Amino acid sequence: MAQRPFIVGNWKMHGTRAMLSEARAIDRAAQRLMQVEIALAPPFTLIHPVRREAEQIGVGAQDCHPADGGAHTGDISAAMVADAGAGFVILGHSERRDGHGEKDKLIAEKGAAALDAGLRLILCCGEPLDKREAGKAVEHVLKQIKASMPSNIEEPAEKLTIAYEPIWAIGSGEAASVEDIAEMHTAIREYLVDTFGEEDGAAVRIIYGGSVNADNAAEIMAGAEVNGALVGGASLSAESFMNIVLAVQEVTANRD
Repeated sequence: MAQRPFIVGNWKMHGTRAMLSEARAIDRAAQRLMQVEIALAPPFTLIHPVRREAEQIGVGAQDCHPADGGAHTGDISAAMVADAGAGFVILGHSERRDGHGEKDKLIAEKGAAALDAGLRLILCCGEPLDKREAGKAVEHVLKQIKASMPSNIEEPAEKLTIAYEPIWAIGSGEAASVEDIAEMHTAIREYLVDTFGEEDGAAVRIIYGGSVNADNAAEIMAGAEVNGALVGGASLSAESFMNIVLAVQEVTANRD
């Protein structure tokens, strides 16, 4: 049976306790939209408060450290993230790769630590504009996924989500074309099937991120192998985020 579409709000470095009202509103709305799985990844400081408020939605973290503990000032281990109430962690986002110099090897190590801590993993990938214009986008992304994949993943269908986010589309207001998204997601699906086998590889959800909004969500979701969305700025408001979820639920209902 196909998994529900997965819509994840990445709050990035936004949010104080005043935004708990938005999380509550998202959670209440999610209780009426059961055809879609909905989650939020707030900053570390809000993981526990959001988890305490939320009854229906998933709650996750935006990063974790690969070590179990130790002299790593300012860092948070996967076990700490789980203890705060997170059920998943986003890793390999381009803003971590570019802004913090994170390489594939480190991301794979973080992923292994997250899995050991019982967390689900959203593994991000995406190409810069020069790779897209050179016709090397698929090659770049598949290489990135292979090198960033943790070595200890045993239940990919349950534990792994791939988030494709073309770097040039993030925050730009311009999503990739449906054709480009479908081409990339199809290539990722083929890699997953080759790596994990037909059953598990077909069950891993591949979600799209990069300027997703209520106006383009239905069109994007109708594309081949698109199983959800990773939403940035539009997830900071319950109204704008749930409009995306409503669009996705409508596509899902029409498919059924």
